[in-house]
Amino acid sequence: MTRKILWFLFFLLPQKVVCYAANYVYDYTPNCNAAYHQILSLHFDEGRQLVLKEFRNNPYNLMGTFISDYEDFIFLMLNCDKAEYEQRKGHLDTRLELLDNGDEKSPWFRFCKAGIYMHWTVIYLRFGDHLKGANMFRRSYALLKENQRLFPGFEYNDIFSGFEDAIIGSLPGNYKWLASIAGMKGSIKNGVARLGAFMAKHDDSQPFRLETELYYQYTRFYFMSRQKEVWDIVNSPSFSVENNLLNAYFKIYLATDYNKSEEVIKTFRKVFGQKDFNKYPFFNFQMGLALLSDMDSNCIYYFQTFLKDNKGEMHVKDAWIKMAYYWYIAGRQDKANYCRTQILKSGNTELDVDKNAEKFGGGTDWPDRRLLQSRLLLDGGYYTRAFGVLSGIVPASLATVAEKTEYYYRLGRVYEESGERSRATDYFNLSINNGRNDHCQFAARAALHKGRMCEVSGDKSRALQYYQEALDMPAHDFQNNIDLQAKAGINRINEKI
Repeated sequence: MTRKILWFLFFLLPQKVVCYAANYVYDYTPNCNAAYHQILSLHFDEGRQLVLKEFRNNPYNLMGTFISDYEDFIFLMLNCDKAEYEQRKGHLDTRLELLDNGDEKSPWFRFCKAGIYMHWTVIYLRFGDHLKGANMFRRSYALLKENQRLFPGFEYNDIFSGFEDAIIGSLPGNYKWLASIAGMKGSIKNGVARLGAFMAKHDDSQPFRLETELYYQYTRFYFMSRQKEVWDIVNSPSFSVENNLLNAYFKIYLATDYNKSEEVIKTFRKVFGQKDFNKYPFFNFQMGLALLSDMDSNCIYYFQTFLKDNKGEMHVKDAWIKMAYYWYIAGRQDKANYCRTQILKSGNTELDVDKNAEKFGGGTDWPDRRLLQSRLLLDGGYYTRAFGVLSGIVPASLATVAEKTEYYYRLGRVYEESGERSRATDYFNLSINNGRNDHCQFAARAALHKGRMCEVSGDKSRALQYYQEALDMPAHDFQNNIDLQAKAGINRINEKI
C-alpha cells in the first residue's frame, strides 16, 4: 500500500494566469500547455523541447520551471534509475531558487513550490531516503496550508491539499502521532470530497480536470474501497490509453490489483509499440504477471525483458520468484531452482513482495503446487479454474498448518468473488480458526476479507471487529500490506465514509 500511495503523489499545473514580480511571471501559455500534456503522456523528448521553446520565448516564465520538474519526477518514480537520480537530483535546488524569484503575493508562488516538494517526496522515498522524503512532504503541506489561509478562494489549492489530506487521513493509527508532531491533520473523506468538488467545477477541456480525476479515482480505489466503481470508469472508452502511456500505466496498475489479468493483457497489446513504450520496463513486468496468472509460458520472456531493461532495484527479486513459480508448477525443477538462486543476488527489499522473495530465496522448501496454482489463478481473476484446482485437494493431504490455512482462505476468496458470501464466511472462519496461532499470512487475510464483506453490507460494527482481528494476528508475511488495509478500513468506518 505504501508503494501505491507513493506512486500517485504528483501532477498539477494552472490554467492561464499571469502574476508579476519584477520580470518573473506565472504564465500558463499554449506552449506550456502542450509541454504539460506531452510530459504527462510520458513523451518526455517532445515535452522537453516545448519547455525549452518556452524558455527561449519567455525566460522569466516560472511556469516553465515548474513544468520541467515533471520529467525528473515521473521518470525517476517509474524507473528508479540510480544513475539518473544522481544526475538529476541537483535540479531540485536550482528550480527552487528560481521559484524564489516569484511574486510572494501570488497564490502560484507557494503552490508551485509545494508541487515540487511533493515530486521530490516521492523521489526520495523511492530511492530509500525516507528522512528527506518526509521533510519534503512536510514542507509541501505547510506551504499549501499557508496558501489556503492567505488565498481562501484559490480553488487550485484543493488538488494538492485535497490529496495530501487523504494521504494523511489514510495513515495507520500508530503513525498518526508523527503527523501530529509536524502539525499535519488529514481526513480521507474531506480530501476526496475536495477533489470531487474541483472536478465538478471543471470540464474535460481543462488541463487540471484530467489530473484531478486520476487523484480522485486513485484515492477512491485504494483509500475508500470503491474498486468496482473506479474500475468501471477506468475501463470505459472515455478513459483513453491511445497515445497516452500514463493512462495505460494507471489502468494496468489498477487492473493488476483488481485481479483483471485479461484487461492487463489487452491494454498492454493496445499500447505496445507506442512511442517511448520501451522506456518503461514496468509494462513488461506487469505483462509477465498477467501471463503467469494464466500459466502462459510467455511470462518468462516478459520477466526476462524486464530484468534486462530495468535500471532500478525494486521488483527484481519479485521477478525471479515469479519465474521460479512458473517453472516449479510446469515441472521444471532445474529451472525453478536456478531462478531461486538468483533472488539473493540482486535487487532490494524496499517492497513487501521483494521481502517475501528474499525470504523464499534463502530457504529450501517449496509450496504445494496446487495451492500455488490456485493462488496465481485467483490473482488473475480466473475464479472458476481456481475452484477446479482447489476442488481436487483433500485438506487432510496438506502437510502443514499454513497449507491448510491457505486452502481454506483460497476457497473463501472463490466464494466471495462468486457472490456466495455465506459460504465465503464459512471458509474464512475455517482459515482463521486453523491458522490463528500460526505465523502465515492467510488467517489475517481471511479476517481482512470478512471485514470488507461486512463493511460493504453495512454491518460496520462487525467490520471493525474483523479488521481489528486481522491486526491482532501473530507476525506474518506481508504484514505491512495487510495491516495498512485493515487500518484503512477502520479509518473509513470511523470517518463514516
